[in-house]
Amino acid sequence: MASLLDPNARGRVILVGAGPGDPGLLTVRAVEALGIADVVVHDGLIDPRVLELASPRAQRISVAKQRARHTLPQEAINALIIAHVKTGAVVVRLKGGDPFVFGRGGEEVEAVRAAGLPVEVIPGVSAALGCAAEAMLPLTHRDHSSAVSFVAGQCKGLTEQDWSGLAGQGRTLVIYMGIATATDIADKLIADGVAPDMPVAVLERGTLQGSRAMRTLLADLGPMVARERVASPAIIVVGEVVELSDATDKLARWARVADAMGDEVQA
Repeated sequence: MASLLDPNARGRVILVGAGPGDPGLLTVRAVEALGIADVVVHDGLIDPRVLELASPRAQRISVAKQRARHTLPQEAINALIIAHVKTGAVVVRLKGGDPFVFGRGGEEVEAVRAAGLPVEVIPGVSAALGCAAEAMLPLTHRDHSSAVSFVAGQCKGLTEQDWSGLAGQGRTLVIYMGIATATDIADKLIADGVAPDMPVAVLERGTLQGSRAMRTLLADLGPMVARERVASPAIIVVGEVVELSDATDKLARWARVADAMGDEVQA
């Protein structure tokens, strides 16, 4: 099959993974696709430096999404993409991370194919991989974890999700979109038998300016998110591998602060 990146081919869609943020993590193929785009339909969290790689003549359309509030519903995004392609445009659908990892890329591919239009997918570095690499957090390790799972912290209701067996000794669990439900996530995992003292990390704004890597214990996950005022985008990593990372131990720091405050009160 000929590549859809043929500059002479018009009227097609290219789903492009923009990675976790840093433009340096884009693939060469992604940069090439941006360079030939007539229209770039992009997520709201795409770094402006990535958008600058698109052709100056390309129309840029933001379809930013936030928790419980979308600029456009998914069906409208699909229709927008298809409408532009039918004019003969090369449409790059630029998505954070990887299109097929919690990016709804599968839904968009289905819609484009149902319209009888050509589509290609260029993978990107998913947030779990980019953020973990920056924090020196190995998601698998021969001595600590032989399996890794990705789940969504908000997806059709947290209580409806079955995570049994995904977290615990010898396993790593990566949770996307879980900051707003961090306390519920910890409660859910502990109720499923994960030890309350299982190490957990929160990787905030990975690969971007102002990124933070913090770790604590599972029982303290919700309180730490509140104390540190963690904001999205961020991922949560649960597992023994967290102790190998460069993430700052926030529970130990908080304990020292509490001890110091206790000493002042006694004095």
